[in-house]
This record gives sequence, structure tokens and C-alpha cells, in this order.
Amino acid sequence: MITTGLPALLQRFFTDRLLGQLGASPNTVACYRDAFRLLLRFAAERLRRPPTALLVEDLNAPFLGQYLDHLEHSRGCSARTRNIRLSALHAFFRYVALEEPGHALHCQRVLAIPHKRHERRTVEFLIEEEILALLAAPDPSTWLGRRDRTLLLLAVRTGLRSSELTGLRPVDVVLGKGAHVRCHGKGRKTRCTPLRSDVVPVLASWLGECKMDPNTFVFPSSRGGRLSADALQRLVAKHVAVAALQSPTLTEKNVTPHTLRHSAAMEMLRRGIDRSVIALWLGHEFMDTTQIYLHADMRLKEQALAHATPSGMAPGRYEPEDELLVFLEAL
Repeated sequence: MITTGLPALLQRFFTDRLLGQLGASPNTVACYRDAFRLLLRFAAERLRRPPTALLVEDLNAPFLGQYLDHLEHSRGCSARTRNIRLSALHAFFRYVALEEPGHALHCQRVLAIPHKRHERRTVEFLIEEEILALLAAPDPSTWLGRRDRTLLLLAVRTGLRSSELTGLRPVDVVLGKGAHVRCHGKGRKTRCTPLRSDVVPVLASWLGECKMDPNTFVFPSSRGGRLSADALQRLVAKHVAVAALQSPTLTEKNVTPHTLRHSAAMEMLRRGIDRSVIALWLGHEFMDTTQIYLHADMRLKEQALAHATPSGMAPGRYEPEDELLVFLEAL
């Protein structure tokens, strides 16, 4: 019977495979690390052995199925998060199959664990009235207020990812003719995003006020370091709460930093910009990713309905006239 220590294989997976051979990004390494950290704690509790004493054989398909169920039902993880953790497990056991062929059948059974289908929700985005209310929420008389307003304006007009916003440095900002920002995005891809005319003076004023070193962060924390993802989330939530007083529809939406990215994409789509250009702008690797925005806006669908209306009929959506029909439609 083959018995193989887990610690050595797991360490080699991270050092040799992910970092050495694949050159995985820090985000990928952190994601895989979290998946195995949770798994090792779960295994230590269930098997009553420390992680350093675990064997590859201990992590069989039925046991990993229990771990995935634990993530969903005990930790409250979504199916999407479950699938992310499972992807980390699949990557590791593909490596084990190569390094230890004697475990091929064991690995094959683990790799057969399927990803779980999940509901794909319509993307959340802000309309222009809500955007203006959000941009007016920060207090311009304070340093934090001016920082936050500049950050929110840049986010909603460029569609930068959260990590791209918090990692932006003054050396990456080009003002004047052809104003744009250079950002290092997902998949280690670098792209340039043009700046709208209403963004340039606000960003220039902020950079001039701070007089920061070119290699510091454009939107630093109060201590001068990089804003964390949690800090950015709290920043957005705080100003959304204030903006909701002027635009009550914001209370019906779950607004996150990524919602601002969606809002920028929807604005471009409404202006008739081609999906391929939007995908290039947002840094999507595949144009199909941009397809989600076509399903998000009812007005775009109503425009399509108007074009498809038979000749002689007034375009519009169906509205029942009888009160009883209205009642039935509402069920």
C-alpha cells in the first residue's frame, strides 16, 4: 500500500509548480493558500491528526466532498466560492498525479468531483442619478472627502477593478493631451484607460494637493499605505449610505466597488459602444464576459422590442388593462 506524506507534496506544489513553473500571480497563490488552509483545519478536526501528519490518502473524494459541504452549510459559502476552492484542489491533485503516478486512480476520483451549477445573477449597476448622488456624498472640505470623491469618480468613469484602483501610482497617471491611466490588471496584463474630460481636472487637483512621490499610491490610506480591499468596501458603503438620502433607489441595491465597474460598462453600452471595445476597455480576456451587460439593462431590451414590433403597432411592453388580469400578473 502506497502512503505518501501530504506536507512535502503540498509545499512543492506551491513552490515548484505554482511559483516556479507557472509563475502564478500573488492573487492566485493567496486563493489556493486559503483553500488549503481551510481544508487542513477541517481535516485536523475530523481526523484528529495535525496537518503535518496527514497523508494524501486521507484526502479522498468522499472526504473532500464533506469538506465542500462544510464550506457551503457550516461556513455559509456560496456555490461560486465552493467552486473556487474545488479548482484549487483539482490543480493540486493534477500535480500529484504527475509527481506520484501510483496515486493516479486516487487523483482521478478527486478530479471527477464536479463543479456545482449556480444561479447567475443579473449584474448590479447605477444609473446616472445615483452616480451623481454618490459623487456628491464625500465631504470636499476634508482630505479624506477629496480622496474619496476622486477615487469614486475615477472608478465609475473608467471601470477599473478594485485592485487596479488601490494599486494605482502617480507614475501611472498621464494628464494633458491623451490623458489616461496605466494599470496592471488581472492576469498581469497592463492596459491604458483614457480619462474623460470631467475626470482630468479632479484627478489633477488631487495629485497636485498631495504632491506625492511617483511610486506611492494615488489613493493612500490615512497612514500612507495601500488601501485594503475591506477598506475600499467600507469606503463605498459609507458614501452610498449618505447618497441614499438624495437617491432612495440606492437602498434597493447592493453597491460594492465592483458595482462601479459595472456602471461604467453599462454607460458605454447605452451609448452604443461596441462590445469588443468595452471588453478591451475593461481588460476582459474573452469578449463573452461582456455579454452579461446585455442582459442587465431592460431599456436595451425594450429598444430591441421596438425594432421587432410589427408594422402598424405602437411599440411598448405588455400592460394588462383589466384589474383582475393585473392581480394575476402580479402573482
